[in-house]
Amino acid sequence: MASLLSVKNLHVQFRTYAGIVKALRGVDFELDAGDIIGIVGESGCGKTVTASAVMGIIPSPPGEITEGEVWFEGRDLLKLSESEARVLRGCALSMIFQDPMTSLNPVLTIGTQLMEPFTVHLSLPRSEARVRAEELLRLVGISDPASRLRQYPHQLSGGMRQRVMIAMALACNPKLLFADEPTTALDVTVQAQILDLLKKLNQELNTTIVLITHDLGVVAGLCRKVLVMYAGEVVESALVNDLYT
Repeated sequence: MASLLSVKNLHVQFRTYAGIVKALRGVDFELDAGDIIGIVGESGCGKTVTASAVMGIIPSPPGEITEGEVWFEGRDLLKLSESEARVLRGCALSMIFQDPMTSLNPVLTIGTQLMEPFTVHLSLPRSEARVRAEELLRLVGISDPASRLRQYPHQLSGGMRQRVMIAMALACNPKLLFADEPTTALDVTVQAQILDLLKKLNQELNTTIVLITHDLGVVAGLCRKVLVMYAGEVVESALVNDLYT
């Protein structure tokens, strides 16, 4: 069976005042549909850059993908036009960003932000988009969704904001979801709830998940496979059970 995602010899660099920084140096990995893999490594090793490169959101300038291939369902994402890539982002590909405290727009209501994927990608009328948004909030465990849609981000707790971010990422039923440190700045109890939610989404919706984290314990409890990165390279790739024994 063909892989859902295949990353081959991916190189990314950034131009800085101090010179060129090579953030990724030949990253390779494959991902099957319905799988959950973890990408672990120290800060600055290239975990988020890898996800951003696949999503096509490397800031340019200063970033640049200099070499490699990213195959998703038989298409090389690096050869798509911006309009073609935009259709995929948010629909087939989606991402939960790292910090729920700053990832939401503070001057827009939760409803405005959560309905946007439906109106932009699916061209739904606002009335139907609102119904779908309420359904998503229920899916991620937020009670009284109608009133939550009228609230602003500062009126929600960190855990609830993270659930909203997950709901936004799931709006168009993506086949592949990148979760970049989804439990950052959350207390232990809320962390467990968020991880349980990701596992539920994988099991019930067959969403393929790439979990980016520093926490090897989280990977052991959630993922089937793990990639260990260091200095822009994948230095080890193994099944979780093999890596931990």
